Amino acid sequence: MISFRGSMVAIVTPMTLDGAVDYTAFERLLDFHINNETAAICIAGTTGESSTLDYDEHCNLIKYGVDYVKGRIPIIAGTGSNSTREAIELTRCAKQYGADAALLVTPYYNKPTQEGLYLHYKSVAESVDLPIMLYNVPGRTAVDLLPETVARLSHIPNIIGIKDATGNLDRLTQMKGICSPSFEFYTGDDATAVAFILLGGHGGISVTANVAPLAVSRAYEAALRGDANKAREIDAPLQSLHKALFVEANPIPVKWALARMNMIENGIRLPLTVLSAAYHDVVEAALVKANLLASR
Repeated sequence: MISFRGSMVAIVTPMTLDGAVDYTAFERLLDFHINNETAAICIAGTTGESSTLDYDEHCNLIKYGVDYVKGRIPIIAGTGSNSTREAIELTRCAKQYGADAALLVTPYYNKPTQEGLYLHYKSVAESVDLPIMLYNVPGRTAVDLLPETVARLSHIPNIIGIKDATGNLDRLTQMKGICSPSFEFYTGDDATAVAFILLGGHGGISVTANVAPLAVSRAYEAALRGDANKAREIDAPLQSLHKALFVEANPIPVKWALARMNMIENGIRLPLTVLSAAYHDVVEAALVKANLLASR
């Protein structure tokens, strides 16, 4: 079974100003990560605006990414849905097009019970022979995948790990004590990622890595080696960026930041809007502090 370590980027879906997927810019971003030590690329996750992609776009984006990288970097496909049937179909699509794993967010909005969550993931895992990562982000989904449920799911052979975006480091310790020994733990909270890995996490699926892939990768690698001082030294200039990239709903700030870095156009789909002018200086200052832009 494939194992994932280090910095995995939750890549944005670049769009033109009219909201069309910009595949030329997508290629540029994929190469950017391959050339800057990113360990894996997560396509069509939350940061990739999966909620505004239609089914065909979603599958085509996964296929395009897999075909373009040609095995140079592992691809994780975001295939979550609040419909178990749709999650199965999206995961089948990821399998068909050659993704290395699938990341499935907890079913949002309909607020299932813990048993419903268990059965949801179990159904997907049993329906598609592909490594599956759970994804818990209760701040977005209005449902929390509790450690006891994660532990039950960790014994299903092709459920390999969890992306935990709670930012609660105590939860990592709790899960590690009750999950299968082979189960892997990835953070989805950039601000606490180094601490998470130093506590025994295996890596992170990062928003900040969209703009600072090399620094994030090296911070995570130092933490994986147990070199806490080096990891914190690398991460320190990124702390303002971790915060600034969430001044409005993700991926609004990170898409603006990438546009400011001339990597993509500042295209985004409703109901999301471009970054409010009031936050431009905040995000730009964080990019400067992280040595990603020259100061004006």
